[in-house]
Amino acid sequence: MIAFALALAAVAHQDTAALDRAVAAFTGRPIGEDGGARAAIDPRLRLRQCPTVALSWRTDAHDAVVVSCAGPEWRLFVPIRMPAQSASVARPPAAPAAASMAAEKIIKRGDPLVIEAGSDGFSITREGVAMADAAAGQRLMVRVDGGKMPVQAVALAPGRATLPGWVE
Repeated sequence: MIAFALALAAVAHQDTAALDRAVAAFTGRPIGEDGGARAAIDPRLRLRQCPTVALSWRTDAHDAVVVSCAGPEWRLFVPIRMPAQSASVARPPAAPAAASMAAEKIIKRGDPLVIEAGSDGFSITREGVAMADAAAGQRLMVRVDGGKMPVQAVALAPGRATLPGWVE
């Protein structure tokens, strides 16, 4: 029992400040500045020591840095502070309320749906029933087969939806 406690105490943890410096070097911006990490990595995080840390962009939008280790397998997503856009670029002109209400509903309440999510290398699908009408790109609640609580989904096509945050 004592040997186990000593072995557990000997396990080294990854230095989160060093990870912060690596992310800053990768982005070319310090923490808190546009293009840099939104915040420092929580120093309470206890990751096993990694001999070689890999950094990459999560997407082409450069909205997060993926910090990963293959040795003891772990991965972190560090959100990036995106530059503020001007009001004219950030907001498209408001559409009349009648136009948004007239959008063709591709999913009707009670329709059977397949919710899909995935990326290169994996995908997951679940079947469910729409709990509301939705036009393409609108969110709706879906009662998933075998699930206790409904899930939120984004309408893609008749009978198809995806989870919010996943692109087709």
